[in-house]
Amino acid sequence: MNMFDRKSWLLGAVAIAVCAGGYFGWQTLKAPALPAGIASGNGRVEATEVDIAALASGRIAAIAVKEGDFVHKGDLLVQMDVVQLNAAKRQAEAELRRAGIGVETANALQAQAEAQLRAAQ
Repeated sequence: MNMFDRKSWLLGAVAIAVCAGGYFGWQTLKAPALPAGIASGNGRVEATEVDIAALASGRIAAIAVKEGDFVHKGDLLVQMDVVQLNAAKRQAEAELRRAGIGVETANALQAQAEAQLRAAQ
């Protein structure tokens, strides 16, 4: 066997060993299988950004989701602290009752004045 044949065999064996090692490394290091419904890919993702605003200002008592969580229409995202809102509601209800009492008093005074008018006539 000449020197050229020996080098060829040696280079071929090294090439096969490198390919086998690369394939083995690729198989053992590749990512685990993804769950159904999840796709994997490489590239750029563009999404629509959605701004969320509350109908009324206030403090936040609890946040129900984390950044990156999937949400659906109607999901609870945050819980507002309603202590001050409830206090304002109770105050408005008390003022409504006070106004109702004022109307009743005015009606009673009107009836009294009409009775006095009839008595004076």
